[in-house]
Amino acid sequence: MEKKTARLTLLIDPHKKRAFEQLCAAQDLTPSQVVRQLIRDYLRDHGVEYETRPDLAGRDATGRE
Repeated sequence: MEKKTARLTLLIDPHKKRAFEQLCAAQDLTPSQVVRQLIRDYLRDHGVEYETRPDLAGRDATGRE
């Protein structure tokens, strides 16, 4: 079971990063929230199951229930 968070570092073109951050801000989401949702969707689409933190179950990409 997941006990804490882990950091994922990636390299991205600065122009794409700026556009991504602007889009996230326009949608009132943080880049981290969007990336976490993208990863969940990717895992689901490929049939990968994983354990989740029980205190976060039932929340959406924004962290709200």
